[in-house]
Amino acid sequence: MDVESSPAAGASVDWRGRPCRPRRHGGMRAAVFVLVFQAAQTMVLAAVGSNLITYVFGELHFPLSQAANVVTNFVGTVFILSPLGGFLSDSYAGCFWTLLAFGAVELAGLILLSVQAHLPQLKSAPCNMLTMVGSCERASGFKATIFFVALYLVALGSGCVMPNMTAYGADQFAGAADKDAKRLPTYFNLSYCGFCAGELVALTAMVWAQTRYGMDVGFGLAAAALGAGLISLVSGVVFYRNKAPRGSIFTPIARVFVAAFTKRKQICPSGSSNPANGGAGDPAATVDDNFRHANKFRFLDKACIRIAPEPDTEPESPWRLCTAAEVQQAKTLLAVLPIVACTIVFNTVLAQLQTFSVQQGSAMDTRLAPGSSSSFAIPPASLQAIPYAMLLALVPAYELLLVPLLRRLTGTRSGITPLQRIGVGLCVVALSMAAAALVERRRRDAAASGAGRLSVFWLVPQFLVFGVSELFTNVGLMEFFYKQAAAGTMQAFFMALFYCSFSFGFFLSSVLVSLVNRATARGGRRGWLGDNDLDRDRLDLFYWVLAALSVLNFFCYLLCARWYNSGGAGGSGEAASGEAASEDDDDGKGLI
Repeated sequence: MDVESSPAAGASVDWRGRPCRPRRHGGMRAAVFVLVFQAAQTMVLAAVGSNLITYVFGELHFPLSQAANVVTNFVGTVFILSPLGGFLSDSYAGCFWTLLAFGAVELAGLILLSVQAHLPQLKSAPCNMLTMVGSCERASGFKATIFFVALYLVALGSGCVMPNMTAYGADQFAGAADKDAKRLPTYFNLSYCGFCAGELVALTAMVWAQTRYGMDVGFGLAAAALGAGLISLVSGVVFYRNKAPRGSIFTPIARVFVAAFTKRKQICPSGSSNPANGGAGDPAATVDDNFRHANKFRFLDKACIRIAPEPDTEPESPWRLCTAAEVQQAKTLLAVLPIVACTIVFNTVLAQLQTFSVQQGSAMDTRLAPGSSSSFAIPPASLQAIPYAMLLALVPAYELLLVPLLRRLTGTRSGITPLQRIGVGLCVVALSMAAAALVERRRRDAAASGAGRLSVFWLVPQFLVFGVSELFTNVGLMEFFYKQAAAGTMQAFFMALFYCSFSFGFFLSSVLVSLVNRATARGGRRGWLGDNDLDRDRLDLFYWVLAALSVLNFFCYLLCARWYNSGGAGGSGEAASGEAASEDDDDGKGLI
């Protein structure tokens, strides 16, 4: 029998189910096809989300605050669906087929959006929402149904695709030759470069097409881009390393909690006992003391306690006796949740740059040369391209210049650990909202004094500062979450936690907008964000609230990161892999 026809359990296989060959499968050659798909997918979501507020406000005639909530709820739904995609991939379908199936769902939603934007009978009658000239009737009934069905088809497809495309690209380096395996941090930087390239094209060329030729053309171009990305994904099928799904990823974790609860009255072992012991109350398998979270959530260790069986009785079932690896995975999942929580405010700031900052730009002088008679105007939504254009230069500079320098200083392969990188980003993000508040106050004062409109380029600092914050935070989060999963089991789901933080951030934005409006509208006064006219709103004060929340969030992160690195042997191994980690993967160095 051909030895290649029976791969070892957990081994990567090719598209025919045969064991992978190191020189033929995986590595950067395979990852390039996934990177192209990722860039196309990013371009599509950015093209839809960045200018969606203009479409909902200007063509479907939703009030401004409701239009902003439609956008943030859509983006929040995209990211909150990412655990579904990660679960289906890790448990049943595998990354490749999950990407292909839900990419098709997203494509169907884009086509339906394009059809609605093209047909006048599926939209509200034309009117100017600022001057209320015309029939400004909000879309409802069948028109609203078509819009939300199409929009949430895009959300479903995109949400289930996002965690898998990053995990699938990283899988091409898992179990590969040492040279390729060491390129994993480089892959995450390249992945973020692809993300920035997709965002840049979407926020310039595609937003310009939407502004110049209409949203139907914009949605149609997005559908074409996604189709091209799916073709790229399929083209690399013969080069991919695939991890076979192993059944429900939640069942082993659920068994840990059930077993720990049923043995809650047992005395938890205080030290490493002999795993061969079989007496009542002895551990069937001990959690490695070098495991970073060994001394956290000690009640879960009871799931490993073997109860001495009575004569002629069956051995304990897996729902009463778990392995140390299963307990470690459950502990790791609990341990990363505070890190996820600390990134929510960061993504709430991102929500403002995609909604209110776009409306800020609409109330400013958008000419390329302010004060001149130039007819070329910058679409306000394209301002979001500023950080991504900068990041396309900064990410390679970070990889080629800063990482080698930091590597010599810290002895860590990636320069600084993922948790340290996240901390730098969370520290910087507060400056973005402070800059936004100062500019909005200046813009509002200029409008009130009749001094004319400020140039749209005044918005550049808030986007630039946020871009620097993203460089550190998002790449650090991707690498951090991917490394938490036990080898070959939950990579896509842990990557989904990264995207979940986006969803919670956007939902928090919607909640904050509503709460701020209610709190500031008392006594017959208008709320800070209660008008369709930014000249009468107090968006600057809302930005200051977010700046203060960002500072508070940073200090919370310092506490959570320190707690995460406490216990065990100080983080000498990767959080859940159980493998001997090298110095490069040590997140336990330094404060964060």
